[in-house]
Amino acid sequence: MSYFPADKYDDAGAYAQAYFSRLSSVASTLDFGALSAAGQLLGERARKGATIYSCGNGGSAAIANHLVCDCLKGVRANTDLKPRVQSLSTNIELITAIVNDIGVEEVFEYQLSSLGLAGDVLIAISSSGTSPNVVRVIKTAKEMGLATIAMTGFTGGPSAKLADISLHVSAKNYGLIEDTHQSMMHILAQFMRQSQLTSPELLGSLKF
Repeated sequence: MSYFPADKYDDAGAYAQAYFSRLSSVASTLDFGALSAAGQLLGERARKGATIYSCGNGGSAAIANHLVCDCLKGVRANTDLKPRVQSLSTNIELITAIVNDIGVEEVFEYQLSSLGLAGDVLIAISSSGTSPNVVRVIKTAKEMGLATIAMTGFTGGPSAKLADISLHVSAKNYGLIEDTHQSMMHILAQFMRQSQLTSPELLGSLKF
């Protein structure tokens, strides 16, 4: 696992070619067995009415919020499945109140301790895998009986070790890691939807 870029590029086009080439290599480091397990878990729990929670900081927060859109709205298109999905990274009023009055390390844990139930699922997204608030919420989720999925990069950190399912990306560039995490989010959401479709006409309606 080497850093990218290792060389300076003179134009954005050449950089893009190298970037997309490396992105393909990064994607190949995924454990596709773990991805398969994540897809099965999310589908099973969604069909049982469990809630899927997501969280992350910075760019990972954007992926956590995007996951809500694609899993809640996208999956329902032409299916009977109505996933219950909620991001712990989205309510800025609540987040700032927790950070100000309690502490940043409890920002996700505090919410989950009020909302989560045994049998629910937590998807925790952290490029480093070491963010204290992400590590804490994974620990709390496991104590509460939630299933846990971690999307990580770099070495994976404690998050990759703690989670029931580790979706780890072997890379050291935040953009490459986040792009792969974003792709996994799309893959899991689209897989959940297509698994509910039976007719060739509906399968052909998938917007790839």
